[in-house]
Amino acid sequence: MNRKKAIQSLLALAAVGVSSVSVYKWASDGNAVSIDALPQKKQLIADLADTIIPRTDTPGAKDAHVEDFIIKMIKEIDPKTQRHFLAGLGSLEKYTIDKYDHPFTECTPQQKIAVLKHFEDKATYSIGILNKINNKFLGTPFFNKLKDLTVEGYCTSQLGATQGMAYDYVPVKFVACIPLQKNQKAWATK
Repeated sequence: MNRKKAIQSLLALAAVGVSSVSVYKWASDGNAVSIDALPQKKQLIADLADTIIPRTDTPGAKDAHVEDFIIKMIKEIDPKTQRHFLAGLGSLEKYTIDKYDHPFTECTPQQKIAVLKHFEDKATYSIGILNKINNKFLGTPFFNKLKDLTVEGYCTSQLGATQGMAYDYVPVKFVACIPLQKNQKAWATK
């Protein structure tokens, strides 16, 4: 076999290997989604959200009932994202039981942070272009979607907007550049 044939064979083999994983994941996205079990995972989602935005001197995500927002948004979103989210919850539950021998809801705060750190590291690649390709073909990773929905739900809740952030119900005038004071909260309005 000459060198040209060998290189072509190696490239073809690599292409088949890479594409087979993508084709499998793409084909498995055609499975029906059952989100009926999502409300049963409300406590798990509440604990996940509260680990991302814990209670400090301001209310946490659990105080703002962010879990209700997340469940509502997942029910209304496209089936592909629903599948990724539900699969991510399943992976998280399995990982937590395998690692700590009990469910996420019974973990200590340090264990919860370690689990979320594991899924955050797993959700991204060190090369930015791979993240874009992954998002385009396979959808937003579970942890990124969870984090986005948690922050959005918290910032748009009454507790988050009024106590977690600065809120001006009726701004009197628009000032484009305002110097921030030390330890000033972010504004809840745009």
